[in-house]
Amino acid sequence: MSITFDVYRGSKEGKIVADKTTRPLRPTDVYIETTHSGLCGTDEHYLHSGQVLGHEGVGVVKQAGEAVTHVQVGDRVGFGYTHEVCGICDHCISGWDQYCVNKKEYGTHNHDLGTFSRGVIWNAGNVFKIPDGYDSANAAPLMCAGATVWTCLTEYGVRPTDRVGIMGIGGLGHLAIKLAAAMGCHVVVLSSSEKKREEAMQFGASEYHVFSAGQEMKDFKPLKHLLLCGSANVDYPSLLPLMDVHGTIYPLTVDFKPSAVPLLFMCAKGIRIQGSLVASRKSLKTLLQFAADKKIEPTIMKFPLNEAGIEDAMQTLRDGKMRYRGVLVRE
Repeated sequence: MSITFDVYRGSKEGKIVADKTTRPLRPTDVYIETTHSGLCGTDEHYLHSGQVLGHEGVGVVKQAGEAVTHVQVGDRVGFGYTHEVCGICDHCISGWDQYCVNKKEYGTHNHDLGTFSRGVIWNAGNVFKIPDGYDSANAAPLMCAGATVWTCLTEYGVRPTDRVGIMGIGGLGHLAIKLAAAMGCHVVVLSSSEKKREEAMQFGASEYHVFSAGQEMKDFKPLKHLLLCGSANVDYPSLLPLMDVHGTIYPLTVDFKPSAVPLLFMCAKGIRIQGSLVASRKSLKTLLQFAADKKIEPTIMKFPLNEAGIEDAMQTLRDGKMRYRGVLVRE
């Protein structure tokens, strides 16, 4: 059985193009009618590729393959970057399925799969029920931005009361502040100006410091963890003095250029640079429930889920005017 649905692609010219695609519904797949999609900076990277964009989806299951058991027609579900995993290797069994050695589509988007769409065919093992009462518009940004910071906060030894630094208050950073504060961490925000101080404190920050590369921070108590949520151009020599012994830095922005790392100073203090990118299914499930229980809501701007709305949202992001995560909503 195959299903045809509307999608929105990027193009060589950098414009959003409406299109249709037809996909088979396999026994392990579900057909989801998309209602909401978050907008990510990664979509800008793929804009000229010609593929269907988006990887922060929420929608309603309309059809399910005969082997699907954990979701049903009518369920409201979220779906993110990973389309398919094997479910049997050690990575999947341990909950680290973002590193699944057998999955076919990890690291690449199938050109016909994306959340900028009126519908998707998705492997049912990679869709997640949205808790009752939690708004779909708030759930969409959690499928990538929220999940990215959540993985750092839950998989690498962050504990309540730890001093957790957040550098950069944007789509990732504002969620990192809210989540870390809800976990009971002492959240320390580092920003390039005073402009976002009031918002950061409202989000749950305990401290706010204006910081720039090369600046000496006097009377600054060191950080146990530091999430880099801003510019991809990381100046590690300026960050290491901020870190506690055995502290961890998490670079969450993508940069294809090598970064200089002062190994001697890093080794002397036992500082770790911890990579983290795509969240596992385990992380997504726990995040959705945690956000619903703690009533954590991303700060969002809404746009129509159509060509004009996507263009408007992407230009808003490009201009640095998104506060703080764009969500496309089906009319």
